[in-house]
Amino acid sequence: MTKPDRQAIQQESLSRAIGGQSLTNWPAIIHGFVARGIPEGDIRPRENVFTYHAWRALGRQVRKGAHGVKVITYVHGEREESEVKADKGEEKKVKRSFSRPWTAVVFHVSQTDPIAK
Repeated sequence: MTKPDRQAIQQESLSRAIGGQSLTNWPAIIHGFVARGIPEGDIRPRENVFTYHAWRALGRQVRKGAHGVKVITYVHGEREESEVKADKGEEKKVKRSFSRPWTAVVFHVSQTDPIAK
């Protein structure tokens, strides 16, 4: 993977993490990090809990061997499908939106180090 590709993935990951609206994973995130010894008051999703790529975009590296918390998110997308009109027999391309579940692993800031320039 080229460096521009990596940077694009990292920036997209960061924008999704910060701009997300759902709060459904917050209890799992808090419970998971409290179980790892991080005080509940220090756990702030979208502020100091991000995915690996989001941390990279913020100039931080997750420490080797660090165990994060697995969360479920949904990936939204579009796919193009063929649709045939029964009365005319014409085939038409139609875009349909979809969502599918996806798992991600998040890490707390205490599991990261600044990347040396």
